[in-house]
Amino acid sequence: MVEVDARGFSCPEPIIQTRVALKSLPDGETMAVFVDTVTSRENVRRFSLSEGCSVEVEDSPDGFKLLITKP
Repeated sequence: MVEVDARGFSCPEPIIQTRVALKSLPDGETMAVFVDTVTSRENVRRFSLSEGCSVEVEDSPDGFKLLITKP
C-alpha cells in the first residue's frame, strides 16, 4: 500500500503530496495519507472526494490516517 506521510506540513503541502501520489495510484487501489491537524485532514478529505475517491478517516496515535481509494 502506498503511504504518504504529510505530518508536520501545513496546507497546501498535504494536498500536493496526496495529488502526486494519487496520479500514480492504479484504479481501484487504496493509499494511506497521514496528517496531524484537523485542517489538513479535512482539506485532504475534500480534495480526495472531489477527485471521485472514497475516503475513510481513522484516528492514529499522532494525528489522522486517511484511507483513500481511487475509483
